[in-house]
Amino acid sequence: MAENHSKIIIIGSGPAGFTAALYNARANLKPVIFEGMQPGGQLTITTEVENYPGFENGIQGPELMDVMRKQAHRFGAESVYKEITEVDFSKRPFILKSNDEEYTADAVIVATGASAKLLGLESEQKYMGYGVSACATCDGFFFKNQKVLVVGGGDTAMEEATYLTNHASEVTIIHRREGLRASTIMQDRAKKNPKIKFYLNKVINEVVGVEENGVKKMTGVIVEDTRDHSKEEVKADGLFIGIGHKPNTDIFKGQLEMDDVGYLKVKPESTYTNIEGVFACGDVIDSKYRQAVTAAGTGCMASLDAERWLEAQE
Repeated sequence: MAENHSKIIIIGSGPAGFTAALYNARANLKPVIFEGMQPGGQLTITTEVENYPGFENGIQGPELMDVMRKQAHRFGAESVYKEITEVDFSKRPFILKSNDEEYTADAVIVATGASAKLLGLESEQKYMGYGVSACATCDGFFFKNQKVLVVGGGDTAMEEATYLTNHASEVTIIHRREGLRASTIMQDRAKKNPKIKFYLNKVINEVVGVEENGVKKMTGVIVEDTRDHSKEEVKADGLFIGIGHKPNTDIFKGQLEMDDVGYLKVKPESTYTNIEGVFACGDVIDSKYRQAVTAAGTGCMASLDAERWLEAQE
């Protein structure tokens, strides 16, 4: 058992997990990062990141995560490319399982992030990062004076569409029903915007595009009318999926306090969860900002909270 014991285990990678690991490693705590199913987190499915401070000319998402990982490793953090499938926070040291293997830790930082809800189309995956995006604030800039589509009928979709009008020449919201789920204020804002059009009672069946000289590019979508099932192609340069996010917190149900959607609750102005010694950071606690830089900030907070908590235990 002893060889699988760590002072601190970080569940999840991404900007939050790697920043926490960097700080904990520099404090000589030898953190172990379980990188999970998507090492590097959501940024590994984006291409260009231009809004992370310190990279004047931008950087590719996967490359930024690799730089962060190496920086944490340089000070003694260790990555394990496995997924934590079960946790027991009822006793100390905490028990974490990756399938059949058991690990223990004195403190745990949860940085499991959130996943954008997607349509589930094969073609959507194919053009992800090549016209298809799940984050308007990350990628809107690349669609200056272009035509884009937003799929969804809730607040997320209205928010993404409104934001995209800062860059795109035209934004069309596609929704499967006649009525929108979004709050009245968000709907009104979108409807008043001259750049936003609505295409209702439509579902997207396929994302279409071209591949030239090994470079993929989305050119439009095939939509189906939910009433008469007629199909047509809608030309567009970009497609933003605005159907919400789901925090990756299923394994913590019944142990860590969370809201109705599943975002973990932390004590005000801290990263403390309801369990002493378990901290949370990044998109798993943030449904509002969801940016790499804010995730990194809370990762720093979690590492300092955990470090001080461990000192107090000793």
